[in-house]
Amino acid sequence: MLATDGPVATTSTRARARRLTLIRSALITATFIAPAMGVRIAGPRLDPVAALLVFGAAVVAASFLLAWAAEAAQIDVSGGLAIAVLALVAVLPEYAVDLYYAYVSGHNADYTQYAAANMTGSNRLLMGLGWPVVVLVSIVVARKAGAGKPAGLALEPANRVELGFLLIAGVVAFVIPASGEIHLALGLALLAWFGFYLYKVGHGEVEEPELIGTAAALGELPDRGRRVAVVGLFVASGAVILLCAKPFADNLVAAGTELGVDRFLLVQWLAPLASEAPEFIIAVIFATRGKGTAAIATLISSKVNQWTLLIGSLPVAHLLGGGGSSLALDSRQIEEVLLTATQTLMGVALILGLRFRRAAAWALLGLFVVQFPMVSTHGRLALCGIYTAVAAAGLISNRRYLIATVRAPFVGTAIRHGGHPHAEDGA
Repeated sequence: MLATDGPVATTSTRARARRLTLIRSALITATFIAPAMGVRIAGPRLDPVAALLVFGAAVVAASFLLAWAAEAAQIDVSGGLAIAVLALVAVLPEYAVDLYYAYVSGHNADYTQYAAANMTGSNRLLMGLGWPVVVLVSIVVARKAGAGKPAGLALEPANRVELGFLLIAGVVAFVIPASGEIHLALGLALLAWFGFYLYKVGHGEVEEPELIGTAAALGELPDRGRRVAVVGLFVASGAVILLCAKPFADNLVAAGTELGVDRFLLVQWLAPLASEAPEFIIAVIFATRGKGTAAIATLISSKVNQWTLLIGSLPVAHLLGGGGSSLALDSRQIEEVLLTATQTLMGVALILGLRFRRAAAWALLGLFVVQFPMVSTHGRLALCGIYTAVAAAGLISNRRYLIATVRAPFVGTAIRHGGHPHAEDGA
């Protein structure tokens, strides 16, 4: 009798814990979403700063909903088309605000600077903060686990595919600062490159996803219940993001004026930080649990998405908004794009050998922090020079891996997640 009571009790305990996790997550996110929905529907006018906080909180909460749904959906997703749809939905929080700025720039040239600001900020935040923090946390965790003094984080051979896609897209993107515009032809080329990336991932080796927290609780639901919950979360979070993207973006600009803060910088850093918070948090949690390789692989994939899908979509949105066939950039925006492009090249060059060393992580993080006091053209160009010099050193040091990385998108095998997961206990 005792032998049968044990498993039953364990199953009951896990089910209770799962329900509590889902209820807690639903209540917390609803607390932040409800005020924004009330303001959006009822229509009361708020002070720009107050409106920014209300709609920003809703965007962050909806981003968490979308992140949980996207993770849990890996259990049921299979096939290239399904993966493509999932990928496009999952990046909605990051891109909704930027595409709104690009769309409005088609009939209001003042908004062009905000489209460029948001794009460069999200890219530099991901590589300059997200990548190194995950690596440094992984090193600390490995040391505490008794793994000696690891000098870095090893990547999987399949990660060379993502690096190859990012390297090629990164080099092509130098056309933007060279021409002073993001032309529709370049945008379509980057979108095609992203489509090819999805094809490679969709036909890659299947790896079981490892879910944590709320995503793990969703993954443990019965098949029908899980699918209904995931679809519901996609619909709910998508609706919140679409309803809040415009007021969040507009009040972000208005709040900068009211607070006397540079609107370009506010759009460049605050909006991406809000939309990417869930991704950063999940990656750091994985790193703290000794899964740093999986965490950094996810962030590398996100960088590929941003450097192809996001940039490629901007001239399309600009055209749909009534603009021409190119998104023209002024001198400040050209400098920001050049800075982002050189940072991208440096980051890829340092890890071509599939080894993300501690020194490389500190270099990326240090140069990311150093950029903030540099408010002049000379300062930004000097930082571009440093990024380029380090990138050149990295390419020379890892030159034996360069050809293999360039060939990887065409002949390599990627990894995609799918199938029933290993849910993290106690998450």
